[in-house]
Amino acid sequence: MKPISKPKKPGRREFLRNTALAGGGLILGCYWDSAALAATAVVDAPAGPGATAFEPNAFIRISPEGVVTLVSKQPEIGQGIKTSLPMVIAEQLEVDWRDVVIVQGDLHTRYGSQSAGGSRSTPTNYEPFHLLGATARTMLVAAAAKVWGVPVGQCYAAHSAVHHRESKRTLGYGQLAGEAAAVLVPAAATVVLKDPKDYKLLGKRIGGVDNAAVVSGKPLFGIDVRLPGMLYATYEKCPVFGGKVVTANLEAVKALPGVRDVLVIEGTANLNGLMPGVAIVADSTWAAMSARRQLRVDWDEGRAASHSWDGFVAQASALRGKPGTSVLRNDGDVDAAMSAAAQRIEAFYQYPFISHASFEPQNCTAWFKEGVMELWAPTQNPAYGQHLVAATLGLAQDKIIVHILRSGGGFGRRLSADYMVEAAAIARRVAAPVKLTWSREDDLRHDHYRAGGFHHLRGGLDAGGRLVAWHNHFVSFGNRVVRDGASELQLGPGAALNGDEFPGRWIKNCRLEQTPLECGIPMGPWRAPGSNVYAWVFQSFIDELAAAARRDQLQFRLELLGDREIMPGTGERGISFDVGRMRRVLAEVAQRAGWGKKVFAKGRGMGIAFQFSHRGYVAQVAEVSVSKDGKLTVDRVVVVADVGSQIVNLSGAENQVQGSVIDALGTLMFQELDIVKGRIVQSNFHDYPMIGMADIPKKIDIHFLQTNYPVTGLGEPAFPPLAPAVCNAIYAAIGKRVRQLPLARTDLRWA
Repeated sequence: MKPISKPKKPGRREFLRNTALAGGGLILGCYWDSAALAATAVVDAPAGPGATAFEPNAFIRISPEGVVTLVSKQPEIGQGIKTSLPMVIAEQLEVDWRDVVIVQGDLHTRYGSQSAGGSRSTPTNYEPFHLLGATARTMLVAAAAKVWGVPVGQCYAAHSAVHHRESKRTLGYGQLAGEAAAVLVPAAATVVLKDPKDYKLLGKRIGGVDNAAVVSGKPLFGIDVRLPGMLYATYEKCPVFGGKVVTANLEAVKALPGVRDVLVIEGTANLNGLMPGVAIVADSTWAAMSARRQLRVDWDEGRAASHSWDGFVAQASALRGKPGTSVLRNDGDVDAAMSAAAQRIEAFYQYPFISHASFEPQNCTAWFKEGVMELWAPTQNPAYGQHLVAATLGLAQDKIIVHILRSGGGFGRRLSADYMVEAAAIARRVAAPVKLTWSREDDLRHDHYRAGGFHHLRGGLDAGGRLVAWHNHFVSFGNRVVRDGASELQLGPGAALNGDEFPGRWIKNCRLEQTPLECGIPMGPWRAPGSNVYAWVFQSFIDELAAAARRDQLQFRLELLGDREIMPGTGERGISFDVGRMRRVLAEVAQRAGWGKKVFAKGRGMGIAFQFSHRGYVAQVAEVSVSKDGKLTVDRVVVVADVGSQIVNLSGAENQVQGSVIDALGTLMFQELDIVKGRIVQSNFHDYPMIGMADIPKKIDIHFLQTNYPVTGLGEPAFPPLAPAVCNAIYAAIGKRVRQLPLARTDLRWA
């Protein structure tokens, strides 16, 4: 392992761009149905006439009373970013965590990018936030030195105060607020960052700042919003995506108790935007949803009504042995290498469409008044929501205010903004604030899904059991769109294979092809897009090849990775694959799990897998038991992750890895959607089950390698290796391969 390095300082121009030093204080525009919470949401007022707060940038405010208010700009969706990023500022600012108040920043250009997706929040903000805190600390120290009339070098900051070494005098940050406000912001190059060995907060276990409010039921989430005079809406869309309203019994529904209005919304052609439908606006959510049960709509279902999952399976099966419509990679001579191979292995892997199924259904509150659209939304991507509302309704973006609320789960679903534009379209026609709430059935049947897929795989082994040829024909999905007057298929997120995806660049003879099938199902990012299924397919097939070669699965992978330190090429988001880092996490996970040192009776086994995902290097070993009647028990999962030089919040990091392992196992075991006549069949958790306590792994061992690389996020990297590790362990236990998801589709009984 390499030593931890000090975070690299960004340049002055980058610092200005990311932190907007001229930004003002935070204004909270939320109204809550809780007087107590509303009182705590007010940023400290000055103590009295003439009192001055210290606001060196848009993210930090220190009141004369010494309260340190830090703004969390990224959306909080349960990944802990509302706690971890302010910890970075607090560390460099030298404040006691107990003195800190965290507030959620609304959408504003002064904060820079405010999306939460792709595990990018930490790597994007980590270094700039160090500089934010250190700059404010430098200014406070300079203010104290001026008050005392001593050299700055004789002063230091600690525990929310500045201390003078020689005289032992101390001034609290609140006492220095007015003086510090007059200090010029120092040049970034002159600001000294703390040495990581002196960190007091980073790397420690810190509880989430909202934990107490969450467990006590305080209103934090989008679904909790209450505004004066607010009305409530529900929205009926065609069960076939893109279907349009022909007729509806509007007048009959309007006459129902509590109903204020019933509106036909025309919608747009964008499957990920405003879908056509009928909105019911009422005095309560109950009245709106009760009236919806009486709504009768005649739909023009459109061309997507002919689509079905069985039809997609038949189309994909018919493509076996045929060339793809596009070639993503074609190295060497695959056909010749296959012909000369000592062994040729073929397999067909398939996985279904699945839903995000976040526990808080989609919702948004909108208020259109005096030409301004104000939105309260649990969103992962507020700027996109603002853009979509503006483009759909013909409003200027500066006339759209977005308040970011905590989300009850996201997993990529709230990167979309269809629920925001629906609420805005309804509010535009109602002279009152309106809260739109989706039902659970809406959430499952009108999601932007993780795309299903099919992989026709062939592998060739030489006489020594080495992989000499690899061929994958990937059958995926695309939506029909029109661009510049021409119709084309637009591949869904996670449905477009990168030609550099492992093991593409590692094999001399390699052909990767792709054929998209047209579907009318909207698709969107789903936790660890692409790699969440590619890891299962490729790491499982690699295991098949190792077994055919009678080779140890770990050694087979290490040989495939090779000895080079870096695999150049575009990689994930233009980042090269660091082979050395992956080899190290594999070696560590093998050692921690006791790979090759345990002997199991039939019915028990161990499997291994790895994945480079969202800048993180993760390897996992799963140890499983399978009873003779086919009951799977995951006894232990060992996870080793290399996500850079510093774990920000150890509690949050462990939570993210545990959550990834459990979420991935539930996805592997249970989740699938059927499509019949263009409709999603499943409707609620009775036919779309989530993992329960009885099925989670008995033990999850988590280990982080601290390495000399930039810090990255953890919401996604630990998800992809779980499914292949478990499936490879199942094979080791009972000799059965899992080539279809979910696992419930495979009979695991054995004699």
